[in-house]
Amino acid sequence: MTQGWDALDTELALWTEQGLHLPFWWRDDDAVAPSPALTRLEDLAARMEMPVHLAIIPRDATPELAAKVTQSAHLLPVVHGWAHKNHAPAAQKKCEFGSTRPIDLTLEEAEAGLTRLKELFGPRLIPMFVPPWNRVSSALLPWLAGLDYAMLSTYGPRKREHIAPGLTQINTHLDPIDWHGSRSLRDEEELLAGLVEILRARRTGSQDNDEPLGLLTHHLEHDDAIWRFCETLIARLLAGPAQPWRSNDKDMRI
Repeated sequence: MTQGWDALDTELALWTEQGLHLPFWWRDDDAVAPSPALTRLEDLAARMEMPVHLAIIPRDATPELAAKVTQSAHLLPVVHGWAHKNHAPAAQKKCEFGSTRPIDLTLEEAEAGLTRLKELFGPRLIPMFVPPWNRVSSALLPWLAGLDYAMLSTYGPRKREHIAPGLTQINTHLDPIDWHGSRSLRDEEELLAGLVEILRARRTGSQDNDEPLGLLTHHLEHDDAIWRFCETLIARLLAGPAQPWRSNDKDMRI
C-alpha cells in the first residue's frame, strides 16, 4: 500500500470519529451483452454487497443481457443514451446529446432509449439518464422529466440537487481509468489524493454530502490493476463511514 491509502484511512477515521455517514454508489458504463468482464463485475458486487447501476446502451442491448440482469440482485439497469455515438464536431469533445444537434432529435433518442430498455427490463429499469461521455446539452434537461426520467447522472460534484423540474442529479466523482494515456489504472497517488480532497470538502461542508459519492467504472476496459484498485477502494470505504446507496431504495435520500 502507498501513502495515498494511509491518507484515505486517516480521512475516513475522521468521518467515523465525527459520526458522519457517506452515501456511496457505483455506476458502470457501456453494457450491451453478457461477457466474462460483466460476470467479474457482478461477482465483485456480490462479494462487496454493493449494487452496481449498470448503464446500458439501448440500441445495442441484447435479450441475453436482460436475462442476466433480471436474475441478478446486484445489477441495476439504467439508460446510457441511445447508441453511444459521437455527434460532436471534430474540434469539440465527444458528445451524443450535445447542443449542436436539433433538440427534437435528441429528445426522440432519449425517449427511444427509455422505451427500448423498458421493453427489455420492465419494472427493473431505473429511470436514470446517463449521457455518453457524461455530456448533455442544458437545453435538453427540462424535457427529460416529461419523458419519465427521474434522474440524471454525469461526472463531478453537482451544483444543485434538482438540475431541472422533476429531475434529480446524482453524479459520479472517481474514474480510475487513464483514458488519455495507458488506459490502465491512473496514477494511484493522484487518484487517492483527489478522493481525499473530495471527502475533506464533504466533511467540512464545502461540498454536498447528500449527493452519493459515485465510483465510475467501465468493466469492458478493466485490466487486473483496475479491478484490484476498485476492490480495495470499495472494501475500505464500506469498512468506514460509507453506506451503499441504490436509486430504487424506497427510503432513499437524494
